[in-house]
Amino acid sequence: MTKDPILGGEHSWQSISGLSSTIETSVMAPFPFAYVEKQLRKKNFGILTSVTPEGRPHSVGVVYAVVPPELPFSLYLVSRPVLKKTRNILNNPNVSFVVPFPHYLLRLIPPSCVQFQGKAEIIPFDDPVATNAFQGSIVLRRSLTYSAEMGESIFFRIVPDKKIFCYGIGANVWQFLIPSQNRKVKNFYVVAPQNRRTTEN
Repeated sequence: MTKDPILGGEHSWQSISGLSSTIETSVMAPFPFAYVEKQLRKKNFGILTSVTPEGRPHSVGVVYAVVPPELPFSLYLVSRPVLKKTRNILNNPNVSFVVPFPHYLLRLIPPSCVQFQGKAEIIPFDDPVATNAFQGSIVLRRSLTYSAEMGESIFFRIVPDKKIFCYGIGANVWQFLIPSQNRKVKNFYVVAPQNRRTTEN
């Protein structure tokens, strides 16, 4: 049992989780999937969370690359077999991924972000699609070169679920700063179009 300052009184975790499963906290975004994909292409850093064999979350910062727009939407990361995230994914492919969008000039504003759940799979380090995706920026090319020098490197391919969530994406600064405008900064989601999906999740 736990005391809940919002719901009041004591509640079991089962009752709270049962309640949360019936409440939709995000709404369909007023912008398309393509807009979110465009924002993701502007960045190359995200936070990957995998699951340990004990069922605990394990989070780590990584650089990522996005596949070309003519292919089903997915992200690529570089890793090595000895690293914990690789061992976790070999045991359990379920992951979550978050990309923060900091407001560098106004640091009092919380970062916007894009986040999703999905599955990861191991891809050989000589995969042409992954290698090409990592040519998109200096940071990615350096990461690829460094990984090649380290040896025994691999790629992860992360395939998101069809619903991708975002907070603060598309909002302007005033919507964060002016209290009367705060309600416009919502938790949105977009749905990847059928031709950009590899699964029916």
